[in-house]
Amino acid sequence: MNDTIDQYNELVERLLALSVAYYDNDAPLVSDYEYDMMNNSLKRMEAEHPDWIRPDSPTQHVGGHVSEAFAPVEHPVPLESLQDVFSFEEVEAFVARMDEAVAAAHEFVTEPKIDGLSVAVEYRGGRFYRGATRGNGEVGEDVTENLRTVRSLPKTLKNAPPRLIVRGEVYMSHEVFFEQNARRELTGEAPLANPRNAAAGSLRQLDPAVCAERTLDVIFFNIQLAEGASYDTHYETLEAMAAMGLPVVAHTLCRTAGECVDTIRRIGEGREGYPFDIDGAVVKLNGLAQREALGSTAKYPRWAAAYKYPPEKKPSRVTDILVQVGRTGVLTPKAVIEPVRLAGTTVTNATLHNQDFIENLGVNIGDTVLVQKAGEIIPEVLAVTEKNSEGYFRLPAVCPVCGAPVERDIDGAAMRCTGAECPAQRLRNIVHFASKEAMDIDGLGPAVVEALDRKGLIRTPAELYGLAAEDVAGVDRMGKKSAENLIAAIEESKSRGLARLLCAFGIRQVGSKAGKVLARSFRSLDDLMAATEDELTAIGDIGPVTAKYITEWLRSDQGRHQIALLREAGVSFESAEDVGDNRFLGRTFVLTGTLEGFTRAEAEEIIERLGGKASSSVSKKTSYVLAGENPGSKRTKAEALGVPVITEAEFREMIE
Repeated sequence: MNDTIDQYNELVERLLALSVAYYDNDAPLVSDYEYDMMNNSLKRMEAEHPDWIRPDSPTQHVGGHVSEAFAPVEHPVPLESLQDVFSFEEVEAFVARMDEAVAAAHEFVTEPKIDGLSVAVEYRGGRFYRGATRGNGEVGEDVTENLRTVRSLPKTLKNAPPRLIVRGEVYMSHEVFFEQNARRELTGEAPLANPRNAAAGSLRQLDPAVCAERTLDVIFFNIQLAEGASYDTHYETLEAMAAMGLPVVAHTLCRTAGECVDTIRRIGEGREGYPFDIDGAVVKLNGLAQREALGSTAKYPRWAAAYKYPPEKKPSRVTDILVQVGRTGVLTPKAVIEPVRLAGTTVTNATLHNQDFIENLGVNIGDTVLVQKAGEIIPEVLAVTEKNSEGYFRLPAVCPVCGAPVERDIDGAAMRCTGAECPAQRLRNIVHFASKEAMDIDGLGPAVVEALDRKGLIRTPAELYGLAAEDVAGVDRMGKKSAENLIAAIEESKSRGLARLLCAFGIRQVGSKAGKVLARSFRSLDDLMAATEDELTAIGDIGPVTAKYITEWLRSDQGRHQIALLREAGVSFESAEDVGDNRFLGRTFVLTGTLEGFTRAEAEEIIERLGGKASSSVSKKTSYVLAGENPGSKRTKAEALGVPVITEAEFREMIE
């Protein structure tokens, strides 16, 4: 091919950026298959033009860097990467090379290739001592405390060597992955992209408690170092690890290329049965002395190859399109297709993402489409291969669950139900209603809300105020005292005031700050309900779109019903904001550095209570920059713009 050195350099830079996103940020920008194909192109270029090879090329080192947030751990035995192959012919060629290189009798071990985060775990005297990520292969990150939270990691072993280092893969099971995303949807957090990156991101959390909440697992596939122990084959080491109590990867002994290929096929067909993602199968020479004789290249061991399963794409006919309503009210279309076998599973549904996606494909019921299993988890429609219908499918104008109007997000492609009491959103609505920035009901987190819902005790936020301690006791392992505390917290929330109540409603674009602005201008909910959109937009910080959302929510049937229930429950509709002193009215403050006498939240609360506004960025419209210890670039920018910079002492004078 007529490649140029500029094309080579461009590809190197692209792959380096993708490697940082994947290994260091746990946020992949392309699929594994796309990355592999680009990497193959790079290898081809370097084979044809060895004088082009750059020292920083991804082919010259193991992916991943060592974060300065963790202590470094030097691996006594390097954690090498594997040579990828993409066809059975390449597997057969690998086996043929081994047959030629190893004169003595030899065998192979074939294993599934788990798609997780590679770690080295060390035991001393049979007790868990330390664990580290692979990092760059030579040095990894110390994640010992996070590994202690991994539920399937044994903390003690039976009959282990005095010092043992084993290599494994930390993963998030499919079951936990879906549970985590359901919980994140309740709390309004962004969903986890896929199990591999969810596991990697969790294990590299600075707070072990966060890692513990993610419920990770680990499985082992190699002994890196075993002082005082001797093994002849890889198969023997796997059996030895299992005898010590370590969870070990499934492994099959193979003697020929045909047996290796058959095992790879069987592993691929059985992918549905694994609790974790796999992206291939690994073929390894079994004899340890034979491996040592063959050695490694600069990056790969010569005695192993990793077969990567290609993404399967197959045609199928769309028999129906269903519209699901998620916990945040987003309508998601799903194609019902004629059953097709993909990546070891029988697929009968595939995501269509959103209305824009449907329009771009032009897909409708009756069309034949190309379907792919994306990330081993969610099948998706790629293209229409045969058009058998007129036009394209349109999402409904009203919610299929509650009948409320559906509106498109201003800043995105999502279509969203506007119903205040939509059953599909009830858990999310209650969790948000009780959250710290809203009604601040201590002890009423997502797990408790889900438990109360399972018992049929609540369906709307207003029903919280009808709960009694005896109803709650025993729910989600809650004792009598905890139940009494929760009921007291619910009762206390009745007097939180209008600003928090408006935030708790979950009206689009109305958070805590907008709630405070509205509460200062309209002293009661009844006054706000009587306001027009023009009257709302006359207030600073309330734009026409937000004004429209507010009036539509307050005047909808579901919104009025929710308000009536809360009124009956005795929730205060009056403003708790003190607007007697508006000395900061029309002034904007930006905070930078560390304050001694206030937390940042406390200082912002004071500014807002006195009619001012707290902003995160400095501009010409900024009134003051409040600078504490070690101020950052905001102070520099303020000085350049001529914005007054005040000290904490000067701020105290202003508020006193």
